[in-house]
Amino acid sequence: MKQKREKTNTLHNKKHGRKTKYERRVSRVFLMPSLLGVLLFFILPFGVIIYYSLVDNPISAEFVGLENYQTVIQNLAFRTAVKNTAVFSAFSVPLAVILSLGLAIMLDAKLPFRSQFRTFFLSPMMVPVASIVLIWQVLFHYNGVVNEFLGRFGIDKIDFMKSEYSILVVVILFLWKNLGYNMILFMAALGSIPKDIIEVARLESANAFQIFFKIKVRYLSSSILFVTIMSLINSFKIFREVYLLTTDHPTDYVYMLQHYMNNKFKNLDYQMLSSAAILMSLVMIVIIGILFFAENRFGKDVEG
Repeated sequence: MKQKREKTNTLHNKKHGRKTKYERRVSRVFLMPSLLGVLLFFILPFGVIIYYSLVDNPISAEFVGLENYQTVIQNLAFRTAVKNTAVFSAFSVPLAVILSLGLAIMLDAKLPFRSQFRTFFLSPMMVPVASIVLIWQVLFHYNGVVNEFLGRFGIDKIDFMKSEYSILVVVILFLWKNLGYNMILFMAALGSIPKDIIEVARLESANAFQIFFKIKVRYLSSSILFVTIMSLINSFKIFREVYLLTTDHPTDYVYMLQHYMNNKFKNLDYQMLSSAAILMSLVMIVIIGILFFAENRFGKDVEG
């Protein structure tokens, strides 16, 4: 009887082993198209960019080491683009996170007309970018609505898109376009916070500020990280809106990194373009790494 059981177990293990090997082969077959796609459209192009950044030109392909990076860093246009992009991201990203979180909290409080309020902030997601830019041109043109309004108070007209206020115009456009999406993400995260924990905190005489900072913010840490990363990525992609507002050679106040890269691409200067792209990627990796580290330190007790 014992020998029969051992024989049965051995046959079962063999069959299970064959089934596991078969499942692994099938899973590899199904994964292969995705892996090939990632290799062909992500890894291989990134490798080509690294290669271009290390040679003098694609034809002679003479290795020059870090010379292209040094040339890019010393370029005045690149420095201006980096400065403007950093200033824009430093202002727009925190505002996008804080304002969208505040809006989500207001809507979570079940205020009257909350559905209309939500629709107002979601409407930019349904409108094409060109239409949004057209509205901004009407508002901030030299003879536009904003200058007409300021003129009623005796304030001289301002050519917004050719002055130092141009960065402010772009920040307002960025916020209006992205607040709705961020707000929806925060509303979903607020709805997943355990209600019993908040009830216990209220029974323990915790006030609204304590509940928000000690409970809600800690449970929202992963959502705050995600929204921050998405807002940061979107801030680096503001070129489309600025281009439609000011063409490819705007004032120095809104000359962004993507303007620099677009102009280098038009001039077929692949070495400077690739070097700038690698430098921007490294900066993004460092910033996102810091955000992940901070979120891990801040939110690991909640996840646990």
